[in-house]
Amino acid sequence: MQTPTHFDVFVADGFVLTELAGVVDVLRLVNRISARPIFEWHFRSLTGGTINSSSGAMVSTTPLPARPNADYFVALGNSDANARDLSLGATIATYKSRQARVVLLAEAASRYIAETDDEAGLHTTHWENRAVLSERYGLFETQSALAADTGPVITGAGMGATVDLMLSLAGHHVPSTVLMTVSDVLLHERIRHHSTLQPFSGQSVLATGDAALDAAIALMQNNIEFPIPISLIADETGLSKRSLERKFNRLLGTTPNGYYRALRLNKANNLLLNTDMRIHEIGLACGFPSGFTTIYRETFGVTPNAARRKGRTP
Repeated sequence: MQTPTHFDVFVADGFVLTELAGVVDVLRLVNRISARPIFEWHFRSLTGGTINSSSGAMVSTTPLPARPNADYFVALGNSDANARDLSLGATIATYKSRQARVVLLAEAASRYIAETDDEAGLHTTHWENRAVLSERYGLFETQSALAADTGPVITGAGMGATVDLMLSLAGHHVPSTVLMTVSDVLLHERIRHHSTLQPFSGQSVLATGDAALDAAIALMQNNIEFPIPISLIADETGLSKRSLERKFNRLLGTTPNGYYRALRLNKANNLLLNTDMRIHEIGLACGFPSGFTTIYRETFGVTPNAARRKGRTP
């Protein structure tokens, strides 16, 4: 019988449970449908023992081996982008030297991008982390795709896109019919390609049923940090400013300015509650060069600092 392909799945305190399930359930279902052990996996951490996820679930781990024999090393994202355990340079080098493929998700990917000399433009991470990389490190060229494959290292957005990435990897070891069955069991209606853009990458298409309105929204999404005038958005979509305002009011119940402002504030709120970026950095990244705290308080009823301390969505 053929030796199973082995995955070492690395977790640190605060790991994202969604990503753990995305990795393991694909492997588990491939084994079930194939009626033989195509894959095996071990949960790893720096020191071993019980590791807690950001949602409170726990997983039992063994320490990283000095001489790994895994075919894949997968590092999960984390609720704490600054978690020391995500500095995996030496570990990645060890696995690469043993001919293992390295898969880094979300915060693990962004830490790798920030800490190596590899070109940022070759890699991707979750859109929240892209903002941190651009604001803090000046790395503006990271991709907005779900995943990026440079050969020995694959970087990915993580979260729900973990299933797509794992199905793609599994496709190197099992027939496409097995993958489609796994996808059906997961109620995953299609396997998205690595190059698929993240839904909030600044490039997504929102179908409102109106082509001009969709184009206007796409322009807004693509210009979060440096907002452009509504009059220019109207010109780019072939409408008068007044016609654009009527479309927003009729189909979305708001004004173009109100929608644009809410879009930027929602992104700011996500960055505030899910990254460690400074308040001023978040304001700049979302097109509020001044007065961000006042605007945030007026919208959410609490200051950014207070919202971050409470760790809740306003």
